[in-house]
Amino acid sequence: MIDALFSQTNYAATKRMLDVTELRHDAIASNMANLDTPGYKRLDVSPTFTNDLKQAMAAKDPDRISSVPISITEDLTARATGRDGNSVQLETELVKMSQNTIEHSLETQLITGSLLRLKLAISGRPS
Repeated sequence: MIDALFSQTNYAATKRMLDVTELRHDAIASNMANLDTPGYKRLDVSPTFTNDLKQAMAAKDPDRISSVPISITEDLTARATGRDGNSVQLETELVKMSQNTIEHSLETQLITGSLLRLKLAISGRPS
């Protein structure tokens, strides 16, 4: 029963997305810290992650989902707007931070819901 909960495709994908939001938060924090660093290039989670996760989910293999690689890379779509070559824009980072916070909150609620169902199954009473 417990193994079945933790080996579900959706549970594994939600856990992996939780890892991604944590890493993206680190990238956004680094971007904001380097807002005035000449030549700094904006960082984000590798764009291949989403496609790799979709393929792993289509295979419905929780182990494959859990092993989808996550990395931070230079954001090639970000363009430097000033002469110093820095491609970070404060407004963009603030929007990305808000989006990431919302995603993290949703993922946390999904994981919590799964664990509460497990607790209910064990104890026989809610919370």
